[in-house]
Amino acid sequence: MPQNRAHAVNGDRSAASRLLIVAGVAVLWMAAVFGRLGYLQLFRHSEYLARAQRQQQHTIEITPKRGSIFDRNGHPLAMSIPVDSAFAVPAEMVDQPLAARLLSGVLGIPRDVLEERLASSRSFVWIARKLPPDKKEAVEALSLKGVYFQKENQRIYPKRDLAAHLLGFVNLDEKGIGGLESELENKIGGKSEKIIVMADARQRWFDGGEAQRERGADVVLTLDEKIQYIAERELSAAIVKTHAIAGTVIVMNPNNGEILALANWPKFNPNTATDAPAETRMNRAVSAIYEPGSTFKLVTLAAALDQGITRPEEVFNCENGAVYIAGHRIRDHKPFGLLTVSDILAQSSDVGAIKIALRLGAPKFYDYIRAFGFGQLTGVDLPGESRGMLEHVETWQPVSIGSISMGQEVGVTPIQLINAVSAIANGGMLYRPHVISELRRGGTALPPEGLLAPVEPRRVIRAETAATLRRLMEGVILNGTGSLARLDGWTAAGKTGSAQKIDPDTGHYSATQLIASFSGFAPISNPAVTILVSLDSPVGEHEGGQVAAPVFKRIAEQVLPYLDVPRDVPTGRLVQTAYRNRGNADSAALEDFTPADFSAQSDKLPDPAEAGAAAPKAHHTVDKTPIVTVAVDASGEIPVEDFAGKTMREVTEACLRLGLEPVLIGSGLALEQSPAAGTSVRRGARITVQFGAPAQKIAKTAEKVRQ
Repeated sequence: MPQNRAHAVNGDRSAASRLLIVAGVAVLWMAAVFGRLGYLQLFRHSEYLARAQRQQQHTIEITPKRGSIFDRNGHPLAMSIPVDSAFAVPAEMVDQPLAARLLSGVLGIPRDVLEERLASSRSFVWIARKLPPDKKEAVEALSLKGVYFQKENQRIYPKRDLAAHLLGFVNLDEKGIGGLESELENKIGGKSEKIIVMADARQRWFDGGEAQRERGADVVLTLDEKIQYIAERELSAAIVKTHAIAGTVIVMNPNNGEILALANWPKFNPNTATDAPAETRMNRAVSAIYEPGSTFKLVTLAAALDQGITRPEEVFNCENGAVYIAGHRIRDHKPFGLLTVSDILAQSSDVGAIKIALRLGAPKFYDYIRAFGFGQLTGVDLPGESRGMLEHVETWQPVSIGSISMGQEVGVTPIQLINAVSAIANGGMLYRPHVISELRRGGTALPPEGLLAPVEPRRVIRAETAATLRRLMEGVILNGTGSLARLDGWTAAGKTGSAQKIDPDTGHYSATQLIASFSGFAPISNPAVTILVSLDSPVGEHEGGQVAAPVFKRIAEQVLPYLDVPRDVPTGRLVQTAYRNRGNADSAALEDFTPADFSAQSDKLPDPAEAGAAAPKAHHTVDKTPIVTVAVDASGEIPVEDFAGKTMREVTEACLRLGLEPVLIGSGLALEQSPAAGTSVRRGARITVQFGAPAQKIAKTAEKVRQ
């Protein structure tokens, strides 16, 4: 018994020891576990959290919401709209080859390309970005497992190729490539937007929400959509008629440097910019360098008159059309004898200009050329501007002063030339040309800085010199080479140019390849617009007075009444201010886009407000002309509006909207019209409208009663 009792005690002690050992081990294990957990939680938390997020989340950087671009009246020229992009999670796909084949059929993407994309990752791959609505619906209809959609932003240009070179375009990631889209990338581009896509334990994906949404600033331009359309239409018509290889038209307000229109040919559609060759996308207005030819005689005469070394009535012997400088014989385009300074400009005598420049001297001549802005940047707020070409006076050859005085041996850009002509028009002040009016965010104008910072104009010639030169330039149109630029109802001044191009085969000036140009302004007493027209290598008639001056006339006779510029020349003739030569077969080919299409195209696009493009307000005059629904019968005729009491601008806009040609007579408010209001006419018909003071209408009515 005592032995049994001793064995029992020993057994209890052994069991207790084993329990203590087990408990100790458990405590140590728990301490190790909790210690490890504490270590991971306190010291390795960030690392493991990042690992989990990498497994469960995928951050997608999508295109930002760019600010919209408006013309001066609040019409949208560029805007961003939401579109769908398709992506896939390959790990969720049951049959990737089948999915690739089905997607290839609806998207038009090669099957092997899609298979390669799906094989590149198990978590996320783009299938196709920025899908048109029909393709998005087609992909959705396939109901493929692992295929999802994500909203992105897409840049659209609702007026297609209108002002394309000025606006520029963007790439797939909404980065500005050319024009203002590139120049203002930091302002209107907005910040990158990131979308977090998350996965659950079964690798099923869902949208985790937006990380940020900050859109760029809106841009308001000095450009006027309607004037831009007029400039592009007339340039296109001139290209068709003359078969020129390229061309440029600029319309500017000479009193402040605002660019109202800037048109180039060839042109492109920024909605499909990548389909256009690089040379087509070139903004020739600021980048193309060419010898200006006779238009540069304006600088020659401006310098001489400002220095007081000659006067308009002074007579020069033009040597019957030839002069020798440093052993070089320079011939005139015609054999002139004695010409006054006025006639030297009107008849564009090279010999006369050379003699005036020789009297002025090379140093002074060079100073005035620089003062007018040649050989340097104008500072225009557009990318790609060229300085032009102007050798320093110390490197001039003995013959250089003669060559430069008539527009050779110097390279200019269209923007430099129209800016110089504008200085003559406004009384001698050189402004910085600009196309940006202001930046706005949330309806508030941003402080002007950088490109928008105001630049004080500087005087280049005396006001008296500018006034004299304006009178001489009027003589170019009334009695000289620019007769085809003469306006019906307004005074105008200008200068023709026919600059020979260098023949690449011979290295000499070509007799047939020229830059034909005309630069001018109207009216003379209070210029409202300066217009430059340049045509590169027209075929057949190729002089500036023959092919460029008529384009100036057509543009000016449409723009001036649109701007409500009063007529300053009495006229008893009918004044046609709408498009000319509509019956011409070449012009008929350009009827693919009329002003009426503006409303039609806009109706097909999202409302700017819905797309986040709030139209600017503030001090800009917004065109509030209502969209008119025109009833057209089976024969294609439309009823004529009642124009009584409307201004010339209102009548012009209404006629352009209806596709009619306005013939405007007089000034003031509309008194009479023919055909009468309510009459049915075909599109393209002429509508004659008589303008005057209301008292004139009362007098006419009383006279009819007496009769």
